[in-house]
Amino acid sequence: MARSAIIEIHKDELKFSAGHFMLLSATARESMHGHDYQVNVAFNTLITHNGMAFDCRLYKQRLLKLCLSLDYHFILPSQSEYMRIEETSDAWKAYFDKQTLSFEKTDVVVLPIVNVTLEELSYWFLQQLTENQADLQTHHIQGITVRVFNGRGESGAAVWGKVT
Repeated sequence: MARSAIIEIHKDELKFSAGHFMLLSATARESMHGHDYQVNVAFNTLITHNGMAFDCRLYKQRLLKLCLSLDYHFILPSQSEYMRIEETSDAWKAYFDKQTLSFEKTDVVVLPIVNVTLEELSYWFLQQLTENQADLQTHHIQGITVRVFNGRGESGAAVWGKVT
């Protein structure tokens, strides 16, 4: 009989500090600010013959690398219907309503998301974790829930596959 398990990763080092603003409409946005984010992941998986689901270190390393890629950066969404961004030789220009915002290129991470929200950040992390389908099959992973907290007791989650 196959046994299933939920394996959770919520390590203190799975965090990042980043700046952003949310786009509220075509003409309204938040002021620029930042958060200390925390990332937690739960895997719905099968327990194999040796009493272990999989070696969590692979996913801890992937998550840590993703967090480090965002840490101490300003995050811009590349898929927004309300804002257009443009890359120059040394800067990112964001065009929103009648505003042009300029950011040093080294200070910015542009993500393929529609807005910088907890929901979109959790979905971005989930996409990174599910891009290698062979690993998911090898590790008998049937579902993943990624939760991103913004340090104020709020979180957003994205779900893939079977979750319980």
